Amino acid sequence: MKDEKLAVLIDADNVPYAYVKEMLDEIAKYGNPTIKRIYADWTKPTVAGWKGVLLENAITPIQQYSYTVGKNSSDSALIIDAMDLLYSEKVNGFCIVSSDSDFTRLATRLREAGMFVIGIGEKKTPQPFITACDKFIYIEILKKEKERGSVEKLNKQSKPKVESSSSVSKVDKELVNLIKDSIDEISDDSGWAFLGVLGNFIIKKKTDFDPRNYGFPKLYPLIKSIGEFEIEEKVTGENNIRHIYLRNK
Repeated sequence: MKDEKLAVLIDADNVPYAYVKEMLDEIAKYGNPTIKRIYADWTKPTVAGWKGVLLENAITPIQQYSYTVGKNSSDSALIIDAMDLLYSEKVNGFCIVSSDSDFTRLATRLREAGMFVIGIGEKKTPQPFITACDKFIYIEILKKEKERGSVEKLNKQSKPKVESSSSVSKVDKELVNLIKDSIDEISDDSGWAFLGVLGNFIIKKKTDFDPRNYGFPKLYPLIKSIGEFEIEEKVTGENNIRHIYLRNK
């Protein structure tokens, strides 16, 4: 997946500029962002904050004038560019950075064409756009990680520890049932499911699922914290790699 060429298309009107570095670092986990474009009416003072980070992160600004008051002018330009890139066959996937549900149909169309589509937006993003993506990541998580990094740095410099909550969602019955149902669906005859397969399967059912939403860096510690699953670790012969299996109690 990391060798995939990705087009990163940013709607400057609907996402904050403060965490652009964290966004790009996150995108790099899924592929190489070979094309990075950001759309806005750059004559407006509301997007002035973006201008300082564009050169630092090699993002190409695309000017789109607002012809109608109150309408986001970036939508049409971003959509047209996305379709041009799709037919140019220069990329294998797309990352649409926006909290706007207007891009729901675009994400759906790109996936219909066999593209891998990542969405990045705020927690307020409407569910249809979230569901239309293969994977959706909340900006608040990237914000929390940046804050946690600052806290850890501060803790190293001074003895008193500063605590920081890194969750944007709560572990509730709905999440527990999602995990339990997913284990049942992919488990073998004895009820055991491989953790690596489980994580990918849950994302297919709930595209915005991410252990970091609940304050955990990985799926395994999230599973252990719930305490409603049997856990078995098997060590393979190759470099003593551990394979983790789960079963509903």
